[in-house]
Amino acid sequence: MDQFRAQIFLVIARIPQSSIATYGDIARMAGYPGYARHVGTALKKLPQGSQLPWHRVINSQGQISLKGADLVRQREQLLAEGIEVTEAGRVSLARYRWDPTLSAESYSFPNNSDIID
Repeated sequence: MDQFRAQIFLVIARIPQSSIATYGDIARMAGYPGYARHVGTALKKLPQGSQLPWHRVINSQGQISLKGADLVRQREQLLAEGIEVTEAGRVSLARYRWDPTLSAESYSFPNNSDIID
């Protein structure tokens, strides 16, 4: 796996349950500001059944970017975590956005490729 994907997957793995982050947030936290679209592309390539909490990543407008059955699946996973999501897939960034500076865990990038399996 390339360094970019490894770093963004490590950031995504740290998003706490019942929180969300945007594609841009993930890119910035991984050290790649401006690479929001690349984050989305990397998530599209996740193997089916991945344990990575991909469903906690939405766009900068607070909207699920997926369509059809994929939107429904992401919406259902967010609802199951207690995140309020409209029928159209909108989430309140002000209420649910993850702020890692408020997290008790330290923020570093261990060398761990198991998170996408």
